[in-house]
Amino acid sequence: MVASQPAASLAEIRRMIETLPDGDRGARDAAAARDAQLTKPAGSLGRLEELALWMAAWQGKRPPQLRRPRVAVFAANHGVAARGVSAYPAAVTAQMVKNFVAGGAAVNQICRSVDADLRVYEMALETPTLDFTTAPAMDDGECARAMAYGMMAVEQGVDLIALGEMGIANTTSGAALCHALFGGTAAEWTGPGTGVAGERLAAKCETVAAGGALHGAAAAGDGLEILRRLGGFELAAIAGAVLAARLARVPVLLDGFAATAAAAVLLRVEPSLLDHCQVAHLSAEPAHARLCAAIGKRPLLDLGMRLGEASGAALAIALVRAAVECHAGMASFASAGVSGPA
Repeated sequence: MVASQPAASLAEIRRMIETLPDGDRGARDAAAARDAQLTKPAGSLGRLEELALWMAAWQGKRPPQLRRPRVAVFAANHGVAARGVSAYPAAVTAQMVKNFVAGGAAVNQICRSVDADLRVYEMALETPTLDFTTAPAMDDGECARAMAYGMMAVEQGVDLIALGEMGIANTTSGAALCHALFGGTAAEWTGPGTGVAGERLAAKCETVAAGGALHGAAAAGDGLEILRRLGGFELAAIAGAVLAARLARVPVLLDGFAATAAAAVLLRVEPSLLDHCQVAHLSAEPAHARLCAAIGKRPLLDLGMRLGEASGAALAIALVRAAVECHAGMASFASAGVSGPA
């Protein structure tokens, strides 16, 4: 729970960011050299080749490996849910956490299919953030503690982590983050989420606009301040997990719109902070394509999914595993006795 975490501050988070490592160029170059010798035309495996080199660079391993993938789902509640911005009541967050624990959600089935470890992190569901149309969603300490809580998901031995969320009204928060980060109109960032339309969608747009009007000048382009004022506990936890993964050299798969928005705040702190991340899939939430373009990421999958709960990120683990196993297991032209290109 957020309240049980040790004291932390956003200033401490900023100091930690200054120590984060870059990718291992030597490991990437070694992986590229091996890729050039494998029994295939150059580039014929497309993005699988890119994924293998990305894994090598950020794990710092030659060859990269995928033995212990983890799927982390952070769950929290938002004060703006009381404004009727979702098709479902806030009580659904806790109900879905129970469903995850019982093994009944989509992400449970997907994790089994890709042999991934699923962890669900429940974050003070009885205490939502404040309504960001009237006050900052979190104070400094709450935001920092939520980020620190997210860091705990990156344990020793995890070699890939997929990040997702559960929280009624989190697409409203995600839209508000994007509006503050990238400008444009509230309507350009606000979509149906769980399925709102008509007057309820209009109210959701008004909520996002109101949040931007109240906090935009105060946040002044500072990603962590934007997160504190307009985010949620689970979105802050995702941002924290992204940072911890960078520190531990663990590549990251981001889920859909809300998870990508949570990570995007880090680009306003340091433009390279998402280099170890891939966007796992293109959500059917309309603004996700706009967000991916804004952060310069091309999603791995496009299946029309918009469920959240890390379902798309978990599914993309299969692609990364295929990339790693092809890279490590394929024969070279020399070892297979196959003639290389003329």
